[in-house]
Amino acid sequence: MRPSDYPPPFSPSEFIAAPREPEIEVGVLIVGAGPAGLACAIRLGQLLEETPELAERLGEVPVAVLEKGKQPGSHLLSGAVVNPRSLRRLFKDRVPTHEMPFFGRVEHESVYFLTAKRAMRIPAPPTMRNSGNYAASLSQLGRWLAGQAEEVGAVILPETTGHKLLVGDGRVRGVKTGDKGRGRNGEELPNFVPGDEVQAKVTVLAEGTQGHLTGIALDRFALQGDNPQVWALGVKEVWKVAKPLGRVIHTMGWPLRPGAKYREFGGSFIYPMGDDMVTIGMVVGLDYRDVELSVHDVLQELKTHSLVRKLLEGGERVAWGAKTIPEGGFLALPKRLHAPGLLIAGDGAGLVNVPALKGIHYAVESGRLAAEAAFSALRRGEAPGRRGALAGYDEALEQSFVWRDLKQVRNMRPAFGRGFWLGGAMAGAMTASRGNFPPGDASLEHDAEQDLIRTDRAKSYPVSDGKLTFDKLSSVFLSGNQTRDDAPNHLRVRDRVPPEIAELWTRMCPAQVYEVGDDAGDGDVQVEVTPSNCVQCGAITAKGGRLTPPEGGSGPEYKLT
Repeated sequence: MRPSDYPPPFSPSEFIAAPREPEIEVGVLIVGAGPAGLACAIRLGQLLEETPELAERLGEVPVAVLEKGKQPGSHLLSGAVVNPRSLRRLFKDRVPTHEMPFFGRVEHESVYFLTAKRAMRIPAPPTMRNSGNYAASLSQLGRWLAGQAEEVGAVILPETTGHKLLVGDGRVRGVKTGDKGRGRNGEELPNFVPGDEVQAKVTVLAEGTQGHLTGIALDRFALQGDNPQVWALGVKEVWKVAKPLGRVIHTMGWPLRPGAKYREFGGSFIYPMGDDMVTIGMVVGLDYRDVELSVHDVLQELKTHSLVRKLLEGGERVAWGAKTIPEGGFLALPKRLHAPGLLIAGDGAGLVNVPALKGIHYAVESGRLAAEAAFSALRRGEAPGRRGALAGYDEALEQSFVWRDLKQVRNMRPAFGRGFWLGGAMAGAMTASRGNFPPGDASLEHDAEQDLIRTDRAKSYPVSDGKLTFDKLSSVFLSGNQTRDDAPNHLRVRDRVPPEIAELWTRMCPAQVYEVGDDAGDGDVQVEVTPSNCVQCGAITAKGGRLTPPEGGSGPEYKLT
């Protein structure tokens, strides 16, 4: 049995519309106020400062950024240890590194292999070394980048979802934003506000992981590569602690199981956030097979280990969140990252280096390069809607360190599908050969196409004590979730499925959105959905459902993640 056997009621054609008379016109429209989108806006602002005649020609709003959260940063979550090279390149002499919102430079780090009772320190693999990088909150970094973008003239529109892609005459012409003020059944409430058509000369999709319009564009313009994207789910907590951490910690091994039949690939991170806070998280590939696996509960289990317990002892959990991560890397890149009038950047393009646990600086670099490609196509004598007018973006990305880094580690993630020990040995050979061994490219399979198994995995999850370990609902509360209880359901899943599929979704979801319902007959059960719990992590899209755009301003209100 596979989740892919029960696809959701969803068609990409629902989310494509022909443009009408423009309601709002902008020069460049950026969808997503994350690192890629904001870097794109900042670089465009810098370029337009140098060419005021082009800025004037682009109209009253040369650069606009749509953000579906309450404010920039509201939906941003990552470890995060940031390589500063792309930010330094973006700002040059304008902003020195010490003025960026980092918690401090990484001076010390440790990697441990865990068993249930022991923690064995091992040498840090070359891909995981972080000397010279900086600990950060991605949410805080996003808010700071938004301020920098506004200083150079970008207009940021919060609480605004990109609902439909506007396509006319074979090119992207902008985005239709989502309605606000509809009830659970789609009815118009007294505060109803319809969405707007925002038309642009160039549209940049920088939606981050599981980007809705990115998926629509990949389908509409046949941009998909040879391999599907694969995903991981990360669940993290921020703790106020009694003692400063002073180092970056990564763990592998327990509580995940090493056998190939489980396909449990992942590990944990524990990073300092100044002297009085730490962030701890668990990341697990969504190609796992056991219906009882729950990343949230595996994180709770991890905290009972003596190594981790003593770090958190006397502390208090102050924030929680969850997000998917694209893990296909070089193998899953689209065959093109542009179409007429369109560019795709950041996590939406899959620019994440899984062995290095890095994606933020790739997102920033891709956003910068997207801005330069858009700027070039907007100059007199060029037409951004012309086929190939934006191809310079792909060419620049292929010549950048982003492409080189991703290509060297392209086969590491699929190697771990053979189990931890064999995968680890293969990854070592790939590192030593700089990606030249084994020759060629591996292949990837959709996460939802893995056959399911059932074990008694859930028996090992600790009971919530409200001090060290926590249940899902109390965790959602800490996310600052803003979703109305009567908002329309933005989640597409089959409502009648076999019990194994229903349990898979129930266990997988870190926010307790899905529950196994009553017997529906023919061996199936009803799937109960509580969309107001959703923190929009995107895991359901990887495992057989589909996340569609929620109402603007809904979802988490992250501040420290």
